[in-house]
Amino acid sequence: MTAYDVTLAAADDFEELAALFARDHSPCFCRYWHFTGTNKEWEARVALEPERNRAELGEALARGSDEARGLLARPQGQRTVVGWMKLAPQREVTKILARVPYRGLEAPDTFSIGCFLVDPEYRRKGVARALLEGAIAVAPSLGAKTLEAYPRVFDGLHDFEMWTGPVELFRAFGFEVVRDQPQYPVFPSPRPLSQR
Repeated sequence: MTAYDVTLAAADDFEELAALFARDHSPCFCRYWHFTGTNKEWEARVALEPERNRAELGEALARGSDEARGLLARPQGQRTVVGWMKLAPQREVTKILARVPYRGLEAPDTFSIGCFLVDPEYRRKGVARALLEGAIAVAPSLGAKTLEAYPRVFDGLHDFEMWTGPVELFRAFGFEVVRDQPQYPVFPSPRPLSQR
């Protein structure tokens, strides 16, 4: 299996990260959780103005904003980014907490795993696993005591529909359901990260 270098995203990683979104034809540029408009307005944005999402991601990275907090995966020794995982303080992804399945989850010192993006050529090759391992390792240094994940659970999901992460991955790392909403369960890390 391919080995990966996993690092926190920084401002000088922007072009490589943006290239990953472009290769995957993903016009969101990880801005969905921060977009304050309606779903129809979001659909219009990704269809007609993806460059605005790209620019906002670049600006957030340049500022060192928690909105752009996340991890990058590269094949060991290479520069090309083949995986991204949003890892942000829960308070920064307010749209998650506003959605019906996740209301009332507000918790201090919790970081949310907002999404994964894996290069189509690297899917099912351990990228998401490497990113989650990296998150568990680095999150305490960012102030997190708990990680929280929100995988979708539907029969017959395609790879591109598992953008919040595959449920089997979280189970493999000991994450357990605390809120078993049909199709939208909530998985926190099994114990405080500082006890690992």
